[in-house]
Amino acid sequence: MNEQTTKNSPRKLAWFKRWARSFFPRPSSSNEVAEMLRNAQSASIIDPGVLHIMEGALKVSDLQAREIMIPRSQMVGLEHDMTLDEILDIVIKSQHSRFPVVGESSDDIAGILLAKELLLLLSKGKETFDLSSLLRPATIIPESKRLDVLLKEFREHRYHMAIVVDEYGGVSGLLTIEDILEEIVGEIEDETDEEEKDPIQKVSDNCYSVDAITDIEIFNEYFDVGLSDDECDTVGGLVIQAFGRLPEINEQIDIFGFNIMVTAADRRKIITVNVRKNPL
Repeated sequence: MNEQTTKNSPRKLAWFKRWARSFFPRPSSSNEVAEMLRNAQSASIIDPGVLHIMEGALKVSDLQAREIMIPRSQMVGLEHDMTLDEILDIVIKSQHSRFPVVGESSDDIAGILLAKELLLLLSKGKETFDLSSLLRPATIIPESKRLDVLLKEFREHRYHMAIVVDEYGGVSGLLTIEDILEEIVGEIEDETDEEEKDPIQKVSDNCYSVDAITDIEIFNEYFDVGLSDDECDTVGGLVIQAFGRLPEINEQIDIFGFNIMVTAADRRKIITVNVRKNPL
């Protein structure tokens, strides 16, 4: 090969690459990448399961914490002054592995308790119980945190839960590494997961058990009404607003054509209510 041919080779290669790109342009957005992946699946280059995971990974890169977090109203947490028996009762019923522990106020997160830390106490005896000594530091993130960045931090720092706060520092909800992974691969279930029940259950004629965290939109659709969700998002919030305080169990109130009685609650929130339609 002579010297002139050697000099021309890189130019020819560069020209060929430009020519090829004119027929096979590079993707300029995640939507175009997703379309290429779907075409690859249609051509049997990748299987549907792989396509699903790849599309999930692309979706995560565009999502923020606020979009998939477990909202504050649905968080299962502990209070700093609870007894060991009270804590064990919540741990057993919820079957979660990590719990945020609330301090003096609902926005004061004292730390995270790992359920496995309680196992050693059961052998030592309740006399040695000191909740504060078992807590791990809570990771606090803003609502705007991107999920792909958070997943990387979860892996690098080896923590599995983050508390999400709003612009004022108030707790909005929480996120776990499992929540992000489920966005990528789909629902992850284990042997302890129970089948989700409907948030509104008919108990008898004109009597319905309603979870307090039921969205007002779902309530409206079920009962064919048009309650406003401008100030409250859930049925529980609507009931608390109507009472002007946190009601106690068995307290009832007539609002918007319904009789609503609180059937389960704790010191911070309503859990379930019974709903009856008032006669016209």
